[in-house]
Amino acid sequence: MTLPPQCRLLHRWLGALALTVTSALSVQAGELPADLAAKAAAATRQLVQWAADPVVITAVREANSHDAGGMNNGKWTDVSATDPIAKSITHSKVGMLIAKWEHADSTLNKLVLRDQKGNAVGASLKPLLFNNANRPQFVHAIKGQPWIATEVKPDPLTQIPSVQVGVPVLDGGTPIGVLHAGVSTK
Repeated sequence: MTLPPQCRLLHRWLGALALTVTSALSVQAGELPADLAAKAAAATRQLVQWAADPVVITAVREANSHDAGGMNNGKWTDVSATDPIAKSITHSKVGMLIAKWEHADSTLNKLVLRDQKGNAVGASLKPLLFNNANRPQFVHAIKGQPWIATEVKPDPLTQIPSVQVGVPVLDGGTPIGVLHAGVSTK
């Protein structure tokens, strides 16, 4: 059967649309474009080096030695970025170091340090969640291996399209915390 010219054009357009949607879904379903995968891998290697910094390890050890003082995600939502509680994370010695690192690396749009329970210890910005123990960047990295997401999503804090990455903070080879970041797609 021969299609009229208008139908052939529509058929080609629908085919191109289907190919575009299929390509987009495959990227979201587990494949990052090669350039973005390389960018995320490079950022992860940098995070591994930063996670080994003595200031980072000391801050996580200290955080692990006490509880969160009753802080939880519900209470954290009501804390402003200028509140002393938030500033204790962003303006502490480790928080200032993390902010310096994040600002020096244009591929990152946030950088957060977590203790062994997933509680925020230091950050370049006030994290959206105080505790992210159930998020993949924490769940995978706390097991002792770096982790890179396989999809691009808007970062929950910055809303910048990003690939989430997480690395363990190791103390004598034992994971004691996690350093995670949003790697910008641009």
